[in-house]
Amino acid sequence: MKLEIDSFSGYRIYPSKGRLFVRGDNKIFRFATSKNESLFLQRKNPRKIAWTQVYRRMHKKGITEEVAKKRSRKTVKHQRGIVGADLSAILARRNQTAAARLQERSQAIAKAKAEKKAKEEKKEKVKAPRAPTASGPKVSKQQMKGGKSGR
Repeated sequence: MKLEIDSFSGYRIYPSKGRLFVRGDNKIFRFATSKNESLFLQRKNPRKIAWTQVYRRMHKKGITEEVAKKRSRKTVKHQRGIVGADLSAILARRNQTAAARLQERSQAIAKAKAEKKAKEEKKEKVKAPRAPTASGPKVSKQQMKGGKSGR
């Protein structure tokens, strides 16, 4: 036994009951009663008519208590290490005082400055032993190749 559903109210329509309405675009509407058909033809909105199934569904009517209350699981926060640091290192950093953090930063800056100074001194030493070479008359690359001024 095939049960149809009312296009307006959402009620069940049993075989040999109800009416069929075919609109100009060939869309089929089924109605259980003339009341439903009349309201549909008056272009009433079934969402605003209290006894329709659509209204009841929208306003959460007739839903049992068990279905209405869905338990949601609380999310549990987990702490994990990041690629550069493990969890213990992260926690140690978080518990550090501002003074300790400042001191650590100043030490790092001082170390970087010392390394830079050492590198500069090394460069100076490399440049110093170079003796000036005896050079003749200055000749440009074009002149060496036999450019215009070589005529």
